[in-house]
Amino acid sequence: MAGVVGIEEPRWPAGRAVRILGVAGCYYAAAQLGLLRDLTVEGAVVTPIWPPTGVAVAALLLLGPGCWPGVTLGAFFAVLSLTTPGPAVLGVLLGNTAAPVCAALLLRRAGFRTDLSRLRDGLALVFLGALTAMLISATIGVGLLVLAGSLAGHSFWIVWLAWWVGDAMGVLIVTPLLLLLLHGGRRRLPLGRWKEATALLLAACALVPLAAYSSNSLLFLVYPLIIWAALRFQLAGSVMCALLTSVVATLAATDEAGAFAGLSRIEVLVKLQAFNGATALTALLLSALIIEQRNTRRSVERACQELVEVLEHLTAGEAPPPKPQNGPSGTVDDRDRRSEAP
Repeated sequence: MAGVVGIEEPRWPAGRAVRILGVAGCYYAAAQLGLLRDLTVEGAVVTPIWPPTGVAVAALLLLGPGCWPGVTLGAFFAVLSLTTPGPAVLGVLLGNTAAPVCAALLLRRAGFRTDLSRLRDGLALVFLGALTAMLISATIGVGLLVLAGSLAGHSFWIVWLAWWVGDAMGVLIVTPLLLLLLHGGRRRLPLGRWKEATALLLAACALVPLAAYSSNSLLFLVYPLIIWAALRFQLAGSVMCALLTSVVATLAATDEAGAFAGLSRIEVLVKLQAFNGATALTALLLSALIIEQRNTRRSVERACQELVEVLEHLTAGEAPPPKPQNGPSGTVDDRDRRSEAP
């Protein structure tokens, strides 16, 4: 059974320092990727997808809570690349650190498995790790902008919504992808599945840009692709398809092209966030449900096979072979032999 903690905490300070610096570097790199495309809403610059939150949550789940200084350090350099340090920066750093830490703690408390093998794991990541925990960073960040006078009070809610959804999207898209690299990299597809995967990739590369950049608003065409990916390739296929869809849709929205042409900034933001959120939720929850059903079916098949073997022994008039039961003092047979010994 896969647990929450993927890697033990290092015993030596040098190892912990390396992990912290590694997390900080990954956080900063993800921030620079997120800042490549942004939207200006009510004078505030927001990103439709903020990948560093997903990096931070995955790092805290896999490396342990002791790597939280790396999140703070990476957030500091990310903010430093945008503006000069000030009193408000401390509050932003607090929010950007507290939200992923809270997400990791909530997920651990809920018994979250990093392989996302159950539907409850997908639900926990959505409602606890993304939607609930990211309220912290959005509330602190936008609240400080209002208190500092950088944002008008009447613009609080629209900017807060954009901040919150952007952070949540980072968790919904990036965190499963990083967890997938840990657990899914060990699996190998047969040749026939590689052909189907190639066909899915070609279809996605052709259909997703068409749906996003078409003036006829054809965004709904991506959902059959996500369903196909989830049914045939589970989390690996659905998450990659959702990532591609969200990135292309974000490019079209920031260019104000295709389905986002002729809309105001607020309308573009709302439409994009609703589409990205629905795409990520569909991919994550559908793949988690399919994985859980397949695991249940395999368990039932193994139980049926064991029952058939028992019935075959009973039909032949033989006693079924005993199953060894491991315990602190050895197997059952070992204890029986010790009790019969003089």
